[in-house]
Amino acid sequence: MKNDALPAERPANDRAQQQVAALLENIESVFFGKKEVIKLCIAGLLGQGHILIEDVPGIGKTTLAQGLAHSLDSSFSRIQFTSDMLPSDIIGVSILDPKTNSFEFRAGPIFASIVLADEINRTPPKTQSALLEAMSEAHITSDGKTRALPRPFMVLATQNPIEYEGTYMLPEAQLDRFLLRVEIGYPDEEAELRIMRRPEGSAALDRVKPVLTSEEIVGLQDYTRAVHVDDTVSEYMLAITRATREHDHIQLGASPRGSLALYEACQAIAVVEGRDFVTPGDVKRMAAPVMSHRILIKSRGGNPAASALERSRIVEEIVNAIPVPV
Repeated sequence: MKNDALPAERPANDRAQQQVAALLENIESVFFGKKEVIKLCIAGLLGQGHILIEDVPGIGKTTLAQGLAHSLDSSFSRIQFTSDMLPSDIIGVSILDPKTNSFEFRAGPIFASIVLADEINRTPPKTQSALLEAMSEAHITSDGKTRALPRPFMVLATQNPIEYEGTYMLPEAQLDRFLLRVEIGYPDEEAELRIMRRPEGSAALDRVKPVLTSEEIVGLQDYTRAVHVDDTVSEYMLAITRATREHDHIQLGASPRGSLALYEACQAIAVVEGRDFVTPGDVKRMAAPVMSHRILIKSRGGNPAASALERSRIVEEIVNAIPVPV
């Protein structure tokens, strides 16, 4: 389905719809029964953000991330996080070249367009922090030099719930850099039967071919940034963000970065749904994926490891309490 003749410039709405549909269909060929989850991941890509996929082991987190990565004709790397990993294992390291008597930088796996950070919470916060600059500014500073990362650049991180053994809680600064937090959930009966009966098993990922080039993704991202957002809808987004700072059960609300993330995520989901404008329904739909990992609630004695379900419930409560603009 790859079409090298597609223009690299920002596409028209019809072309954008075709490109998104091709990407969705490609991922659905290996990740069954979770169209809404796939749409959220595509929205994260179009919104130039990063995605945290959190759920119990064996639910398909890595398959989803790899399905998206393999659908793009861009560089891809996978980092399997472990407790003994060092920041240099991610960023890279300078090595002395005896022939020139100078140091040569060997780039780490972060220098790829799509980076799968698998089980990110199995490495200590010191190593997790190696991703902060990359995720926020799309470049890496090492040995006094700043090196740009490719465009597009996206981190797809997976993690098991924090209560599992051998995991470390992600710092608030790290969580805030993810545009979306996505839960997968168990598949329905029909999808699980398809998974069981699939003869090729995990080898199905090897058959996934790219449907979009890096230039086409960048064009879609530029198109997404131009999606119209009415002033009343922008004010609706802001009201939700500010309400997280005033809720009785929230210890720490979303920052202005959260407001910006909600704005960009709503633009992206509008494109996924074939529109060039944002509706209040987009805001209600994206509020929990954007906000639930950015708030610190007071339950459990202020423990940030409060269940994701509880945080999402509070965000939905806030959304339902704010009048929807007409």
